[in-house]
Amino acid sequence: MTSTTLSSQQFSTFRRQVAVLAVVLILPWTAFPQAPMGAAPGIKLTVKEGEGALNNIRTLRSKEPVVLVTDVADRPVAGAQVTFLLPDLGASGIFPNGSTLTVTTGADGLAVGRGLKPNNVVGQYQIRVVASYRGQTARAAINQTNAAPQKSGGGGGKTALILALLGGAGAAVALGVSRGGGGNSPNPTQPPTTPAGTSITPGGSTFGPPK
Repeated sequence: MTSTTLSSQQFSTFRRQVAVLAVVLILPWTAFPQAPMGAAPGIKLTVKEGEGALNNIRTLRSKEPVVLVTDVADRPVAGAQVTFLLPDLGASGIFPNGSTLTVTTGADGLAVGRGLKPNNVVGQYQIRVVASYRGQTARAAINQTNAAPQKSGGGGGKTALILALLGGAGAAVALGVSRGGGGNSPNPTQPPTTPAGTSITPGGSTFGPPK
């Protein structure tokens, strides 16, 4: 009968093999994060703010887009990379570093396109949004419009200014003339004339024959 004796070197090699086997069997359950039971991989991208916004190109004010990244169980995803992309031509805008902006979601899963300003082209455009997390990708589009509102003012403002300059009784005369009363011209296309013997000066009116 032959007996087998392991040398110290062989015994050390055997121990290392046993240790490696134990690590392989144990690590998958203790060292790697496991997906919650019933949850499938994937992310979702939801637009929270900015859809349908009207941006003023005169004041360079825009509505900053805000999106939410969640998993399939609607829980916020932290650490996702979110990129906002603006059109290169036509109505569009610009971020502080150009036509694209990449941000990382926080614990709340939100990403904000900060610093967006409209360009000087009036019209509609889309902001494309791409979110990436652990090999998963989600996309969305945000529609906005660049507009140039008219400056305030007009005929009403001019009339108010004239009345303020004339003041008192002169204002009353001016108001009567503008309504068609006190004028001497029968032709409505001709400007009304001031009645003879009446003079109007800023700050008041004087009635009487010319001196």
